[in-house]
Amino acid sequence: MTDKFILWLAGVFVLITAVLFLLQQWLLQSLGVHFEVLVAGNIAMALITLISYSLNRKGMTASNPNVFVRSVYASTLSKLMLCVVGIGVYVFLSRPQVSKATIFLLLGFYLVYTVFETIHLYRMSIKQKKS
Repeated sequence: MTDKFILWLAGVFVLITAVLFLLQQWLLQSLGVHFEVLVAGNIAMALITLISYSLNRKGMTASNPNVFVRSVYASTLSKLMLCVVGIGVYVFLSRPQVSKATIFLLLGFYLVYTVFETIHLYRMSIKQKKS
């Protein structure tokens, strides 16, 4: 990956992690979230986004446009399914004290990382069309 996606991804990861640690007491006291689950979810989403981006980037360089479409569908579906499985495991393991705020924050992480990845892929496709 010759572009700066990894650096930007690391920046987004560090920013979200820093916000989590800065707001840790407020998140625990007022929302009752499970902080460890949020940190683990942030790490998992960053790794899944990196893998998804590399799959989509390979699809962009393929001569057959169907390869790109399939790679986008596959990466989006796999990212969403991994999020659902992760949330399912969280709910199963902490059944009596499940925090809805934790689930919504995890889905927010999914949204942030997906939008971030889509913006970078869109910029790459514009650059690729110009050259």
